[in-house]
Amino acid sequence: MTQTKKHTGRWIAAVVVFLALLLLNGSLYITRSNEYAVIRQFGRVVGIRSEPGIGLRIPLIQTVDKMPNTLLLYDLPVSDVITQDKKTMVADSFILWRITDPQKFIQTLNGSVANAESRLSNLVYNSMKNTISGMTQAEVISGRSGALAGAIRDGVGDNLDAYGVELVAVETKHLDLPDDNKEAVYTRMISERNNIAASYTAQGESEAQMIRSQTDKEVQIMLSAAQADAEKLEAEGEAEYMRILSDAYADPEKAEFYSFVRSLDAARASLQGSGGNVLFLDRSSPLAEIFYNKTA
Repeated sequence: MTQTKKHTGRWIAAVVVFLALLLLNGSLYITRSNEYAVIRQFGRVVGIRSEPGIGLRIPLIQTVDKMPNTLLLYDLPVSDVITQDKKTMVADSFILWRITDPQKFIQTLNGSVANAESRLSNLVYNSMKNTISGMTQAEVISGRSGALAGAIRDGVGDNLDAYGVELVAVETKHLDLPDDNKEAVYTRMISERNNIAASYTAQGESEAQMIRSQTDKEVQIMLSAAQADAEKLEAEGEAEYMRILSDAYADPEKAEFYSFVRSLDAARASLQGSGGNVLFLDRSSPLAEIFYNKTA
């Protein structure tokens, strides 16, 4: 009987320890650094823990739900938008967002990330549609950088504050033309660039022709002036030559010497023409008379 009581006492102690451990385990919960811990009591939120660590709850009465406390990425559905000049473009974007107020998030969106993403998708798409509808296609294509994303983000405004979430950024992966319009638009853009290039080429050729014409005109003026100077110098040289000849013939001694020199020049030319070094002259030749007169 005593042995039976001992075994019974041990079993009761083991059950008590097990129940105590089970109760203690049900009372503890862990909050990680990338999550919120939401403590509910009969479905009503009675506490929210954002600091990482171990917390306590009332077993069987309180429950703990977790929500992300980090930056979240949501890939928006691909959608069509229409520009100011009635051109359709295909937008493929994603957003970065996070939960800032878990209490509001639970009250308005039932603590559901899917509900938040659906609401964000609608707000961002409406902002994108309104932003792009006020821009031409060329402006949209040239504004694929942060300027367009910033305008879309600003278009959402503070509408998300009531939901306890924050829209951090809107980024566009692709903002392109529909496949059936892309080739026609590219062809038109190439044609426009070719027309611009042809206009620049024609303008350059026109300016080049003007420069060539002006240069040719200046060259002709310079040549005419040089020709006039040359003719003037030539005339002055001829006049000086004639003056020297006149002076030479006016003086008998100079005239005789000049005639003798000219005769030597004529004799030298005759020798060069004959290919020898002997010159035969008839006594009746005017050239011979000069030499004979000089040697007489």
